[in-house]
Amino acid sequence: MTLIQMPFRSRNADPGQRTAGDAPEAGVPQICDDMTVEVALSVMASAREGHLLVCDPSGVYTGRVTQAQLAAVRAGDAYTDRLRLRDVPALAG
Repeated sequence: MTLIQMPFRSRNADPGQRTAGDAPEAGVPQICDDMTVEVALSVMASAREGHLLVCDPSGVYTGRVTQAQLAAVRAGDAYTDRLRLRDVPALAG
């Protein structure tokens, strides 16, 4: 299972990288792009949010994903329960 973390943002952080703390909505839960679509939907439902921030494994913010986007992916013909966020072209940040 992929853990969700809210990384500590150092004041000395490299300004060239966008972290979740730099994202427009820093209070929104952050997920890693290696999370499956199904788990991301569960996290979104548990957090009672309409969207989540997506980060790469090093914590760099890559974009956001909405419930509607994930629901559309899950309803698609190519969906499997092992499909990861980073493997969905429409969600690529």
